[in-house]
Amino acid sequence: MISDRPTKLVPPVLAKMAAWSVCLIVVGVVVYIFALIVARLSFVALPVAVALLLTALLYPLSSRLTGAGLRPIYAAWITLLVALAIIVGAGWLIGARASDEFPTVVEQVQKSINELRDWLVTGPIHLETKQLDDWVETITNQLQTSQTAITNTVLTAGQVAIEVLASIVLMLFVTFFMLKDGDRIWAWFLKGFGGMSGRVDRAGRAAWLTVSHYVQGTVAVAAVHGLVMGIVLAGLGVPLWAPLAILIFLASFIPIVGIFFAGTVATLVVLGTTSPIKALIFLAVLIVEQQLENHVLQPLIVGRALNFHPLAIIIVLAVGGILGGIAGAAVAVPVAAVIYRALPELRHEPPALPPPAPPTPPEGPVKSESGQPKG
Repeated sequence: MISDRPTKLVPPVLAKMAAWSVCLIVVGVVVYIFALIVARLSFVALPVAVALLLTALLYPLSSRLTGAGLRPIYAAWITLLVALAIIVGAGWLIGARASDEFPTVVEQVQKSINELRDWLVTGPIHLETKQLDDWVETITNQLQTSQTAITNTVLTAGQVAIEVLASIVLMLFVTFFMLKDGDRIWAWFLKGFGGMSGRVDRAGRAAWLTVSHYVQGTVAVAAVHGLVMGIVLAGLGVPLWAPLAILIFLASFIPIVGIFFAGTVATLVVLGTTSPIKALIFLAVLIVEQQLENHVLQPLIVGRALNFHPLAIIIVLAVGGILGGIAGAAVAVPVAAVIYRALPELRHEPPALPPPAPPTPPEGPVKSESGQPKG
């Protein structure tokens, strides 16, 4: 028998800290191994994750069609076809408008560059023309030096396109079967947990509710953001306002970082194609609209599902960006929200069943064994 004297020599606080440290190390190792597996299988994990988010967005339409009497397979097909029609239609309109306005954009950018060059020479800076020519020549030489790298990137574009196409096909297949057989897939999944199936079921339903609220709320907020900024861009007479509005809409799915990137791109386009005054007007409207979104729309629509502090969102975005790049940053917040909502359901005990009701006495006169009523 091992003596417990060494244990008594350790203060209780230090023993508890050591136990917690061991637990944290084990959890960290498990999370690290899981992250390595996901990174290794990113070709499958990312389309599946996007398919789950897309299913959460499209499920209300599919559910209504099923409730109206359609079979699940027909409801899933109609839902996917409607979504694809919207995406293809928006892409065609943006492509057609971009092809019509691109020459005008090039002309206006060249005009803005010439005006900027004249201002640098004749304005308060008083740069020399030779100095500007040297800068232009330096930039041109750097581009020519990078020509080999650019050529290699173009040559690998075919392989990237094939991988993206395969990922899209996988995402569509997963989305279709989740819309069609989601309940049966979940019931089959729960069978592997035995006595824990009740807790896992509650955790899964809480996670799914969180994802649904997050995706639907984020799409609504992003649509409002893109619509408002699209109207502002069109009102300022900015070419390619529709593609810029779509860019702002898509960037809104990445909290904080996305709108900063899209806003910078849009502001530079406004500055290059119109004037500095209009660029300042657009930037001011963007800042005000973003503040209204953060303090009004986000708390009302998405805040109930997440209830995350901005510092937590920034840390989650940083971790997701390090592990998975832009895609990791896009799915980091909903994944963290799912874990935050599902863990309490896994730890809580199931609610106690109510006591059985007392047996009710039989109605009518009680008969004896001979069939005659007693009394």
